[in-house]
Amino acid sequence: MRSLFARLLTSSAVVAVCSITATAWLAASSTSGAIRQEQGQTLASDARINNSLLGYASRHPDWSGVATTLRDLAAQNGRRIALVTENGTLIADSATTGTPLPARVAAVVDPLAVDVTLVPGAARDRIDPRAVGPFLLSDRDRVRLRKAADTYTACAGRSGQAVQVTVSNTGRPLVTTLDQGGGQEPSPVPRPMSSPMPRPSPVPTEAPAVVSVCDATAFSTPTRTEKAALKQLNLLVSRCLKGKGRSTERGSVGLDFTWVPGKKPMPPLAEPDQVISSCVVTARREQLDPYVAPAAYLYIGSPAEGTGQRIPLPSIAGAALLVLVLTVGVSVMAARRLVRPVNALTHAARRMRDGDSSARVTVRTTGEISELATAFNEMSEHLQRMEEQRKAMVSDVSHELRTPLSNLRGWLEATQDGVAELNPALIASLVEEILLLQHIVDDLQELALADAGKLRLHVEPVHLGDLLDQVTTAHRGRAEAAGLTLTAAVTGDPPLTADPVRLRQAVGNLVTNSLRYTPRGGHITLGARQDGDQVVIEVTDTGIGIRAEHLPHVFDRFWRAEKSRNRQTGGSGLGLAIVRNLAEAHGGTATVTSEPGVRTTFTLRLPSQQDHIEITVRPVKAAGSDPAVSRAAR
Repeated sequence: MRSLFARLLTSSAVVAVCSITATAWLAASSTSGAIRQEQGQTLASDARINNSLLGYASRHPDWSGVATTLRDLAAQNGRRIALVTENGTLIADSATTGTPLPARVAAVVDPLAVDVTLVPGAARDRIDPRAVGPFLLSDRDRVRLRKAADTYTACAGRSGQAVQVTVSNTGRPLVTTLDQGGGQEPSPVPRPMSSPMPRPSPVPTEAPAVVSVCDATAFSTPTRTEKAALKQLNLLVSRCLKGKGRSTERGSVGLDFTWVPGKKPMPPLAEPDQVISSCVVTARREQLDPYVAPAAYLYIGSPAEGTGQRIPLPSIAGAALLVLVLTVGVSVMAARRLVRPVNALTHAARRMRDGDSSARVTVRTTGEISELATAFNEMSEHLQRMEEQRKAMVSDVSHELRTPLSNLRGWLEATQDGVAELNPALIASLVEEILLLQHIVDDLQELALADAGKLRLHVEPVHLGDLLDQVTTAHRGRAEAAGLTLTAAVTGDPPLTADPVRLRQAVGNLVTNSLRYTPRGGHITLGARQDGDQVVIEVTDTGIGIRAEHLPHVFDRFWRAEKSRNRQTGGSGLGLAIVRNLAEAHGGTATVTSEPGVRTTFTLRLPSQQDHIEITVRPVKAAGSDPAVSRAAR
């Protein structure tokens, strides 16, 4: 599991599993919430449909005309509705003929035995309040009673009492007296039959005494229709009581279908109210039966029911497995494509470890992998150049050291063999060879320190005029001997914080290089000036110049345009490399421009302040005692 391919594949699989699980959980949660909401809406819709059909059944003796009502309800609620008799005969269906019925019965539509949870107003006797049967008033009686109720209302208003008139299911007006607190109190009139909604609770008030002067007889007296219906109902109640051994019971049923005892009631039995109430309900059902539609089974379904839209669990598991397989497959392809260049980089790195510095990788893509491959190729090329430079440096160092060592060995062997005499002139020549060796070794040591980042600078405020005068004085003798003019000029007094010893060494190396390549009669000029926040030091000569193709290599180690390495025209090849390292150590740069046969200018650009280097103040050594200047003078 340590390979990149395995890790990528495992990570993708884990992400896929987590994504599928989270998606399934969210879908299940959302679906559950939607189902609960839909169930609530469905229950409300079912209650509306059942109530509407109960209202139809309460006013019609059969279901012959219910088809239109049923289709309207189905369109309004977006549901399929069907009615079936108790023996299974289809009464009406909003769906097309031949469509299977829903799986279960939603309710039983029976106005004489309603579900009290769907019709709260029928909680007392389970009879739909809209089923009034023979108590339904004619249009003529309704108009007459309403006029009488309005007359009573106007009378009550003139007496200072507010009353409210409502109409019951039978068409009889119901007058209710309102108290000062907004409550309602029944008027002192006979109560009509109850309405679908429960009546308000009475509130004690003085209103009945106020309105008692108004005549309520005109609208409170039962009509002929109501008297006949009450007579029939009481006969049915009496028959029921007789069948239960209560034939001697005295009393009658009023318009509100409550039992009103007679003047001399018989002693009550164990539970007389239950027996009487039961007979009243039974009598009412028997009386209303011819006027209401027979009981029917109600089927309610949604348009999507039975079409197979419910997704079973195996299908969900199969879909999740398919998503997982596709995710793993895509991850495998992506991982292979990602790992392929990584493997190529690994093989190339192993080739470099085995000594093949020409190892490269092919960049075929874009993005981070291509940037990594490009960086690897650049690193490989840099290492190859460094290896070539290392080999060239070893060759150059061995060549530079071989000549003075050969001279020393030859003269010493000649002296040992007695061929040459060890006179002062020979000793001076040998000392010069030894000094040349020391110069090369010291230069190599400084370059090594610079490469290792251990070249320490002790900076302090430097007066450039004095520094350039010291360098000019140290090299004037050699310049005059070569027939050259050496001058120094400083523009203004540019401030500079630097290591004066290292700076004299760098400028001295530039002057030494100009003395070597400037023919007799030429001029060498040292200059300094301020350029923004930098100080510019220039060494210009009228020497042989440097061709354009050689300018990029001037500061390379052991590089000389003179490939023959003639001592008369070239030094060790390390002086300019040291100049560049010293300039970079000060945070500056070293550059060169040249016109062959006209002039060559070496430029040092140094920041005025060396804030990143700790300043160490020390006495400035005399030019003659500075070993760096002494070596440069040689």
